[in-house]
Amino acid sequence: MIKRLIALVVTLTVTSSLLSAKDVAVFEVQWKEGKVRQTRSFAIGFDEEAAPYTVYNFQKLVKSKFFLKTTIHRTIPNYLVQGGDPLTKKKDRNVMGTGGPGYTLPAEIHLKHTRGAVAMGALPVKVNPKLESNGSQFYICLTNIPTQDGKDTVFGHVAGGMDALIEISHAVADTNNNPINAIVITKAYLIDESKLGGAAAKF
Repeated sequence: MIKRLIALVVTLTVTSSLLSAKDVAVFEVQWKEGKVRQTRSFAIGFDEEAAPYTVYNFQKLVKSKFFLKTTIHRTIPNYLVQGGDPLTKKKDRNVMGTGGPGYTLPAEIHLKHTRGAVAMGALPVKVNPKLESNGSQFYICLTNIPTQDGKDTVFGHVAGGMDALIEISHAVADTNNNPINAIVITKAYLIDESKLGGAAAKF
């Protein structure tokens, strides 16, 4: 009975969040090129119907400022940009890309990895047969990536700033595709989609 009540509360919470105004997440990132500090922004829209629990969790992390001071730790030119690892706040590049919030998310695999899709990171199926997602790491597809279809949960899409993301993907990186100059998330917040036009003027 208690488990049923808990499940009902979670369902009602997720449902109420879906019924509220449609939000997008805006991220601002900064990095240094010599003595010049570069600033770019991008926005993520959510596909609640396809991945309600994943969307709820991601929005919760944004609201709690979880992503602040983490870095974009994986970039592949014109292909992919990845972030969301709290371990990137540290200096040890060997552990970057292995962290998370301390929990995983159930798979909600319904959408394809088309250009602009936003998906959660996950361990390979050999060690992750349930295809559970990392609780915070996400990546953005800069082109179609059909090899990931059926493997990772796609929960959103780029709502603004694709040019900025493509630029970021070309950052000079090490052999693990981790940018040499840290690309730091300095702002992350939710805004009503109807107000994105003004906020996205710099995109």
